[in-house]
Amino acid sequence: MTFCAQGIVAKPGRAPYPFGRRTAWVKIRHADTVDAGVVGSAGPRRRPRRLALLLPGTRRPRLSATLAPALAARLGAALADATATGERRTGDETYTALDTELVVEVLAGSGRHGALHANPAIPR
Repeated sequence: MTFCAQGIVAKPGRAPYPFGRRTAWVKIRHADTVDAGVVGSAGPRRRPRRLALLLPGTRRPRLSATLAPALAARLGAALADATATGERRTGDETYTALDTELVVEVLAGSGRHGALHANPAIPR
């Protein structure tokens, strides 16, 4: 049997268990980083709102979480010369497909939504 924890819930060592309340408890989610290929962007190319990312071992791109303004500017500069290859759709959003070799590190969270968060230390 394999067990893969999604996260843990912790409380101070001597704190009592308050029935029905967990105010002193902290939820710690597990997350891994992976390298993902950038295959497109949603929003203006110079300041994309989100990236279309191809994760290892997958064929369908996923959109990242909304990018912070400073990160969007850095990525926009890195994507400025990429050739647009058309409009694509993933989920409920359309993105511009790009021909680029850009690889970014993303934080692949294990929360309810499993959002992909681009690491500020990118692009690679």
